[in-house]
Amino acid sequence: MPRNAPINFAQKLATFSEHWSPRVVAELNENQFKVVKFLGEFVWHTHHETDEAFIVLSGEMEIAFRDGSVTLSAGEMYVVPRGEEHITRAPTECHALVIEPRGVVNTGDSEGPLTSQADVWV
Repeated sequence: MPRNAPINFAQKLATFSEHWSPRVVAELNENQFKVVKFLGEFVWHTHHETDEAFIVLSGEMEIAFRDGSVTLSAGEMYVVPRGEEHITRAPTECHALVIEPRGVVNTGDSEGPLTSQADVWV
């Protein structure tokens, strides 16, 4: 990508259809910016070594914890602290930007069918 070209989230999201499969669009130092499509329910998991930021671009999503939850709409952001077990849900398709260190696996410590390959760029 040319240095002077902006990153268009809608264009990047249009390049794939899979849900729960983050795609890297940029890096800042050791952190990656990933666009992702959510639909349905993910898996309970923990990222023991890092915080995880969610910025909703369109739609609505829930981040649930064992003792409560937070609902995010377009234009809102939430940071899940490292070590906090959580699950994400979206009753209708939600598009989000996730910010986390390079190499973080989407399912954290809970590998399974929704685990996607890390560091896939669009």
